Amino acid sequence: MAPGHVAYGLRAQYGMQVTPETVTAWERGLAVPDARELTALAGVLWCSPGELLAAATTLREHRIARGLPPDELARLVGMDTFAYLRMEESGRWRGNERQTAALSGVLGLTPRELLSATGRDEDLAELLRGAVTSRWQAYVRPVGKMLPLDRDHLQDLLQQLHADYQSRMVATLSWGAASQDTGEVGREFLARIVDHFWDLAHGQGSPRGY
Repeated sequence: MAPGHVAYGLRAQYGMQVTPETVTAWERGLAVPDARELTALAGVLWCSPGELLAAATTLREHRIARGLPPDELARLVGMDTFAYLRMEESGRWRGNERQTAALSGVLGLTPRELLSATGRDEDLAELLRGAVTSRWQAYVRPVGKMLPLDRDHLQDLLQQLHADYQSRMVATLSWGAASQDTGEVGREFLARIVDHFWDLAHGQGSPRGY
């Protein structure tokens, strides 16, 4: 179907005044249809909304990919619809532990997908930086509140991450190593701390998946 055909279908079937130029912009990734437009577009193309999403990353995209309206998802996680929509629009999840676990289950998210979809990658990064540069034991509980991981498994991950960081730092402390080089090694590790965490988690394996 050419963009003009798609635009005509949206207009004839759903009463949407979408131009062929807009459809072309959607195809090229220069613009993004809203939830109503995406649902209508899927109808015109005889597919599900999820099939139009290359890789869902936001809460909205994960919800649409599973064909759930906002009020239904809010009900399933035990939250007011308006409160949920505000979080979805802002990209910042503020649900409690029970609601977060329910959200993960309803949307079928892995721990890594959950963290990304709820906009808390940087929050995790801050906690992990503290864990590797100080006592990792103090960060088991706060990290555990963010991710639905087994506590023993999480302890192993943080302990290993701490050991990896410390070993890298010690390896640079030789008689010929400059302090600037040592600092650079540490900064590079800390800058990619979340990736290191997930790489380590994947390497150790987990019954919940990553």
